[in-house]
Amino acid sequence: MSHSWKKVLIKPSSTVLDALKIIDNEALRIALVVNEKDELLGVITDGDIRRGILNKLSLEMHVSHIMNSTPITASVKTPKEELIKLMETNGILSIPLMSENKVVGLETLQHLFETKTYHNPVFIMAGGFGTRLRPLTDDCPKPMLKIGNKPILETVIRRFIKAGFVNFYISTHYMPEMIREYFGDGKALGIKITYIHEDSPLGTGGALGLLPSDLPQDLPLIMMNGDVLTKVDFERLLEFHILTNADATMCVREYDHQIPYGVVNGLGNKITSMIEKPIQRYFVNAGIYVLSPNIIKSVSVNFNIDMPTLLEEHRIENDNILMFPIYEYWLDIGRMDEFNRAQNDIHILGLLE
Repeated sequence: MSHSWKKVLIKPSSTVLDALKIIDNEALRIALVVNEKDELLGVITDGDIRRGILNKLSLEMHVSHIMNSTPITASVKTPKEELIKLMETNGILSIPLMSENKVVGLETLQHLFETKTYHNPVFIMAGGFGTRLRPLTDDCPKPMLKIGNKPILETVIRRFIKAGFVNFYISTHYMPEMIREYFGDGKALGIKITYIHEDSPLGTGGALGLLPSDLPQDLPLIMMNGDVLTKVDFERLLEFHILTNADATMCVREYDHQIPYGVVNGLGNKITSMIEKPIQRYFVNAGIYVLSPNIIKSVSVNFNIDMPTLLEEHRIENDNILMFPIYEYWLDIGRMDEFNRAQNDIHILGLLE
């Protein structure tokens, strides 16, 4: 996402000349027309202005007369691959990103094809016992079980590398030597790996208190369970967190639960409604988080706490914990059926690329 997108926002009362100056001064080649609530009214490109000039429209005319009032837009959560396809299919170079009818960003085709490097810490939880996958985990930590031809943890790390992340921390507890021996310091993968060892399990959030003090002081950290396979767009997730100025962002998945019976509602003895086998939908924790430095600093050394409890405490205090629904592929490999499913999915979805 362009970090200068706010500079191309103009009001409908702005003139064509105002739009021309913005397009000329900024590299994005577009102006976004919004109202006082930042709701998108239309877009103007240099092509729109040229056509207007050819039709002898005055440069002092309001932009509302020449803007495209039905532009192509996308949700801020749209994966990179879909954005590229959308722009290429429609022959456009940029697309406004929306959240609840408001403009919250602007993505460009040029930016999507750039290779960026992120120094944000990536903290991967890899210390669990994997008891539900025994006997496979009797002599191998769960993150080192192979899906396809690579350990789960390697696939996770390579997904981050593909997105441009280079600074990794891995929390270990059960059979840590196998993980250390396999990945070393990360140089073979072109990254840096620092290991955080839990002498005793500290919960899903407690390991944050063991992170070194030399973490980048101004960069959010991405935290993820080491047994999750996903195609979530980590760049988009990080940009969402920064854009919304959240203390923490939790990735969530929609989970459907169908009640196997007809549900009857009543008032006294009178039936008020009957619904046959209704489906209830929930958002569930996907085990992926983005944490601002203040959240990390709040966890004391060797303090046992799980992530939902930690984030709930901060939510009550500051009410600034957000969720990021992910609709891309996601699988928590906790049981044998999920492990077997992953063996098939890994090839179909190209997660080994």
